[in-house]
Amino acid sequence: MSGQGCLIGGCQGKVYAPAGTQSICKDHFLNFLTWRRRRGPQMFRKYAAMTMEERDQVAAEWQQTLNTKELPTPLSAL
Repeated sequence: MSGQGCLIGGCQGKVYAPAGTQSICKDHFLNFLTWRRRRGPQMFRKYAAMTMEERDQVAAEWQQTLNTKELPTPLSAL
């Protein structure tokens, strides 16, 4: 994991944990765990049994949810 940056573009956080074959910082790792927990308790058992390629797909799905949350919302007309 050393020498790698956070999977999330623009993040300068120190690498903390793996997310598939990539690595993420601590803040994004906690967000990833929360996202997986919200998908249901079976996600933790299923994720543990996944191959790295399958984990990459889950991490990519999570990353897309981050991108949609981080988009600026349009200002409402006054």
